[in-house]
Amino acid sequence: MLNVSTTSMIPVRRVFLSLLVLAGPTMAQGKNTPPAQEEEIAPPIVSVPYDDKLARFAEVLGSVHYLRTLCKAPGGDEWRNGMQQLLDSETGNEPQRKEKLTAAFNRGYRAFASVYMDCTPAAIVAEERYRNEGATLATEITSRFGN
Repeated sequence: MLNVSTTSMIPVRRVFLSLLVLAGPTMAQGKNTPPAQEEEIAPPIVSVPYDDKLARFAEVLGSVHYLRTLCKAPGGDEWRNGMQQLLDSETGNEPQRKEKLTAAFNRGYRAFASVYMDCTPAAIVAEERYRNEGATLATEITSRFGN
């Protein structure tokens, strides 16, 4: 039979328990921690030299869309459809640019919605001026930056 002394065992137990206490959290991490999740990487913000003019053009489209709809002019929805085509062709998979242009369109729409509730002669003049500004912007953008 083995004769085991309890006095010599107490330090061994202390060392063993200390190791278990220290190793416990380390061992538990492997079992209980969820797998590392990959961080979602935001796409790079794309900017083109004509973004400012394009944003202004989108704002003009929103203004004209509101005014033409208000005055029941023919082809009122063509301005919103034109904006959608602009978004489709210019922003592709660039959500920041799409948001910026959409915000500009909505800003132009709301600017006149807060002023004109009825089609007045002033609303008709504003629509004509904005249409002319839009034509000028479209010409400038395509002639300077177009292919």
